[in-house]
Amino acid sequence: MQGKNFLRRGASMVLALVIGAGLGSCDRIKAFQERLVNQGTPPPAPPVPVFAVNTIAAGQGQIRDYLALSGDIVAGSTVDTYSDAAGKITRLYVGVGSRVNRGDPIVLVDPSRPGMTYVQSVVRAPIGGTVVSLPAQVGMTISQQLSLAKIAGGGGLEIKLYVAERFISRIRLRQVCEVSLDAWPGEIFRGTVSEIAPTVDPASRTMEVRVNVDNRDSKLKAGMFAKVRLITEVKDNIVKIPANALVERFGESFVFVVEADRESGEGFVARRRNVTPGILIDGMLEITEGLSPDDEIIVRGQTLLEDGAKINIIERLAPLAAASPEGAASDGRAS
Repeated sequence: MQGKNFLRRGASMVLALVIGAGLGSCDRIKAFQERLVNQGTPPPAPPVPVFAVNTIAAGQGQIRDYLALSGDIVAGSTVDTYSDAAGKITRLYVGVGSRVNRGDPIVLVDPSRPGMTYVQSVVRAPIGGTVVSLPAQVGMTISQQLSLAKIAGGGGLEIKLYVAERFISRIRLRQVCEVSLDAWPGEIFRGTVSEIAPTVDPASRTMEVRVNVDNRDSKLKAGMFAKVRLITEVKDNIVKIPANALVERFGESFVFVVEADRESGEGFVARRRNVTPGILIDGMLEITEGLSPDDEIIVRGQTLLEDGAKINIIERLAPLAAASPEGAASDGRAS
């Protein structure tokens, strides 16, 4: 018991010494400041914080809104080939991928039956084009209703897309598209909307859309998987900034603009400026009101700033390109 009392008295003495030292320090600081005031020297002001930031100039140019879709490449026009007579296939004249002209032989059919012999019938191509499907095989017994070959005509290639019901109002004929494929990375193929289905599938709530695509150098093949940017809106000569430059607090949208520090005559300060944002595409944000082209705005380090804060510009980033970039349909609005 005596040991515990001794420890308590010791702790109390240490606490009293610490408090006394602290009060003494406060008294000395206060006395020092009073002496400075009495001598006509104001006490030193606390240092002003300076925030490190990155900036970029607001750009002016084009921004494009789009739908990101995907679909399969199909032949633009295909025709099935049928035999006029039922019988057994005895010969194939073509294979998948063969080029044929109208009237070229496709298969040879023997219509003979037990006890009866007939002249073999040659089935000919109804149109010129490429054989894209060949169900016929030698030895197969066929009827007049069975398609022996499917021939893609010269109508080019199309992409079959399915657009969600909520985006139907943004689709129109001859709408421009950009097509990219994994088979040809980095290349963009051009296309236009050629056909819009008159009805919506009640099961999937989607509408079929066909896109004609420019198959330059015959690089595209039927059956390939394509990614499509269907351009729905193009705006020119608008002010645009990186989307991460926008700050939203308490229902207000604003950015911080760089201005010269007029009070000190050196350095820069951040000035808050309210803006009205427009469409956001691929990290680029349209600003409809509040900014002018070439205004220098803070794009990194702005989250802790207040109006009039001193800043130190660490890096000035390259401005956004005037033209909207082209590329694979990856980001943006998807269906």
